[in-house]
Amino acid sequence: MLRWILEELVLFALPFLAFAGVLVLLRRNPLQAEHWEAQWVRLVLAGIFVVVASLLMTGLTATRHPDGYVPPHMENGRLVPGVFQ
Repeated sequence: MLRWILEELVLFALPFLAFAGVLVLLRRNPLQAEHWEAQWVRLVLAGIFVVVASLLMTGLTATRHPDGYVPPHMENGRLVPGVFQ
């Protein structure tokens, strides 16, 4: 779970890192707030877009395991607990 959260945080930070790289290439100081003030909303929206896109791609392309988990069910009037196979 921690790995998944860290991956999403890195993906969210990608637009910020790319913008800082552009500022460095343009020989501007990326630590000055004046460069970031006009762009922070766009960068946040781009980060959210990247995270949502990665979650959608993971959900659509993840391998499915049909016999991975059998949920609880009734057999002969008795409740059979869920199990991993």
